[in-house]
Order: sequence, then C-alpha cells, then structure tokens
Amino acid sequence: MFKNAIVRIPCPEMIEGLSSASLGKPDYKKALDQHASYVDALQSCGLEVKVLKADSRFPDSTFVEDVALCTPGCAIVTNPGAPSRNGEKQEMEPVLQAFYERMESITAPGTLDAGDVMMVGKLFYIGLSKRTNREGADQLIRILERYGMSGSTVPLNDMLHLKSGISYLEQNKLLVTGEFNDHPAFAGFQKIEVDPDEAYAANSLWINSAVLVPAGFPRTLKKIKQAGYQTIVLDVSEFRKLDGGLSCLSLRF
Repeated sequence: MFKNAIVRIPCPEMIEGLSSASLGKPDYKKALDQHASYVDALQSCGLEVKVLKADSRFPDSTFVEDVALCTPGCAIVTNPGAPSRNGEKQEMEPVLQAFYERMESITAPGTLDAGDVMMVGKLFYIGLSKRTNREGADQLIRILERYGMSGSTVPLNDMLHLKSGISYLEQNKLLVTGEFNDHPAFAGFQKIEVDPDEAYAANSLWINSAVLVPAGFPRTLKKIKQAGYQTIVLDVSEFRKLDGGLSCLSLRF
C-alpha cells in the first residue's frame, strides 16, 4: 500500500517538451486542469500528495517518475538519459531527503529513467531502452541487492519505456501490450492484453486497490473491471502528446 506521492505542476514550457508522437502540442491550460484532477485522484486513493512548483527550466519536469525510484529500502535518484532532462535530478534529491533516510544515485556513464523500472514485490524489472543503458541497469541492480531486493533486465525493441507497454496491477496480474504479450520474462503472470489500437492504456496505474485508467480506451477499461478492479478514469490527453502516461506523473511510496 502506498502512503505518499510527489507530483510537479506542469510548466508553460511543457509545450516544447520531448515527443515522438504526432498529436500536436499540448494545451497548457487543459494540462493544468488534467493535472489537478490527477492529484485529486491520488488523494482519493488515500495518498498524501506533495505538490512541487512548476519548473520552467525543464519542459518535461512534470514527469517526475523518471528522475527517481522510490523503494521500500531507499530512494534512488536516477541519471535520466535525455540530456534536456538530466538536470531535473538535482531538484528532486532534497525533496526525497525529507522522506528517506537512505539515498542512492545512478551515475554516469550509467543512464536510467525510472519509467523503465517496474516493481513487483522485491523484484524490479528494468527496461533497456534509448534512455536506460546497461551500465545504469547494472548500477541499479547492485543498489537493490544491498537492500535485500533484486533486479532483472528486459531489452526493449519498440517501447519508449518499459512501463509504456506494461503495468503491474498486483495480484500477479499484468496489463500488457505489443512486445510484452508473449515475452518470456513475464510468463508466470496472468496477463490482461491491451489491443494494439488502445496500447496507450497499457500504462494504467494501480494505487491501493484502485486502478487509474486513461480516458478514451473503453475495451481496456472493461477488461480491467472484469478482472475485479475498481477504476478511476482520467483524461491525460495533453500529457500523451509528450509521450507521458499516468505513472509518469508521480512518485508513489
């Protein structure tokens, strides 16, 4: 169960954020409204939410998940793989120090975006992507092992981040799409398969027995409900334009 979350308000410069999508530029006012609804949803799931001010130096800084990994034993400040985002880590470290006694970090030449990391109990799956390299993953595994946890790498072929195409919904259930449907690393899980034209919804977010689901993906929503989960539907269309999903917008611990 999670008790806390950290989020950062989008900055006006988000309209120039990194994107591989062809969905146009975000509407900043709409993004602010969507972000406020996201915070409300986290609070409705019982979380205390620390809301950080917008940081105009970093257009993508609302996607706080990538710059840190919060584990039961320690907080790990990552070394984001995109140069324009790398400076975000300095801003997150003092925030996490208020919650964690034990702090660790990923250092160059290792790179790691925590959007590439999925926690399943004490095991952390780590996607090897354009943003997370082998050295970054190896550093993370060594850190995890010092705290009684473990890590396993998953090379990516198509996805930007590991959690772009897979989400752990607890109860041994995975929401999966694309290259993860038949991936041997996840053979032991019960899978809820997301149709290719609803692939964005594979990044849904389990929080304290409820699942946050992006709006506009009715078949995926129906499957999650049929699996026995309570759901909260949220419009995150403006963050999708920057390749961001529901998990990207918060740190949960």
